[in-house]
Order: sequence, then structure tokens, then C-alpha cells
Amino acid sequence: MSTADLARQAEWARQQERSNMTMLRLMTWISLRLGRRVARVVLLGTSLYFLLFTRSARLASRAYLLRVLGRPPRLGEIFRHFHSFAACIHDRVYLLNDRFDLFDIELHGEAVIKAVTASGRGAILMGAHMGSFEVVRAIGRQQPDLRVAMVMYEENARKINAALAAINPAAVRDIIPLGQLDSMLLVQARLEEGTVLGVLGDRTLGRNPTLSVPFLGQPAEIPLGPMRLAAM
Repeated sequence: MSTADLARQAEWARQQERSNMTMLRLMTWISLRLGRRVARVVLLGTSLYFLLFTRSARLASRAYLLRVLGRPPRLGEIFRHFHSFAACIHDRVYLLNDRFDLFDIELHGEAVIKAVTASGRGAILMGAHMGSFEVVRAIGRQQPDLRVAMVMYEENARKINAALAAINPAAVRDIIPLGQLDSMLLVQARLEEGTVLGVLGDRTLGRNPTLSVPFLGQPAEIPLGPMRLAAM
């Protein structure tokens, strides 16, 4: 893989948040005090702002939707793409407060996880940047015999993570940060304790080997690091 390809892959880790703590705290207050319906109306304005003033994200959304739809997307479809992402992030406020009554959650493969954890072993659940991993952590907090933690890179999302940690400080203890000297030691220790670890395996920091696979009509570089972590 060329140096340019590696640089593009790692761009997501260097990209800074387009938000500030004041707005995040205000949105959290509206969400918890005025309810989800009112907060969703405010969120429409937030999505529109990013659609109009974040050119790089708009172009990325257009390129993705072009592949998915097989035609140039309309502006309304790009807006819906933005708003779906914003709504997914916004739902973390309620999941951190254990407001499961707002969601229709269905578990798949629960018996497999219970069989593994009953033996005293931990497990690695591998996913991608789709949906919300906060659902996994929230369910883990509701199960007295199930411990769930996320292995994740959080340097480019410090503001929103800090705001969410203020809602539920226990959530911070459920994160094993990547990119630190003791990250793998912490992973091993948690697995030995019988913890279920969630890993998002579709991104790389740009220094790790990848495997080229067909995705949406073009080759995509999928990192091998998470698979090697599980094998170890």
C-alpha cells in the first residue's frame, strides 16, 4: 500500500470535532429536560448546519450515496444521511441514562455469549462504524453477570466523550483506549476477567496491514489488526 493510501486511511483519526462543549451541554440539557421529541427538532437545525458548512463531509456523503443508490443523490438524501448520523450520536444521551423505553432493542446470539462467559472466558465482539455501540455497553450495564467494555480510539472525539461521561461517569470505565503503551495488556486482563470486549474493525490508523476486499463496487482496505488481536 502506498504512503498516500495510508495517509488517507489515517485521516479520520486526525480530523477534529466540529463542535464545542457549550453546545454539547446545551443539547444534553434540552434532551434530558425537554424530551426526545423537542431535541430531535433542534437536531434538524444541527444537521442542516453541517450540511451547509462542512464541505468535506458533504462530498464524502455524496460519494457514498452515489455508490449505494447507483445515481447522483438529491440534496434531501444527503441531508437525511447527515441527520441519521446525528440522531445516532444523540441517542447515546438516552442510552447512557438507561432510557430503554425509547428504543426497540432485539438481541441476537445471546445464548452464544452466555455460554462463553459462563465458562469464565471473555470474548471479542467485532463490528463496524454502523449504528451505535452505545447499545452494547448499555445492555452490558443492565446484566449483572455480564461485563462489557469497548476497545476504541477516542482522541478525535474528546469533546463529545467528555460530555457523555458527565452524564454517566460509569461509561468511562467501560473504555479501553487504543494507541497507549498498555492498551494490549488491558485488553488481555479484561478478557481474563471474563469481559466481553467490543472492537470496531473497519478502520486503521494507517500503520497496520490491511486486506483489500470488494465493497460497494470498489476495493476497500480492511485492517487486519482486530483479527490478529482476537487470534492472539
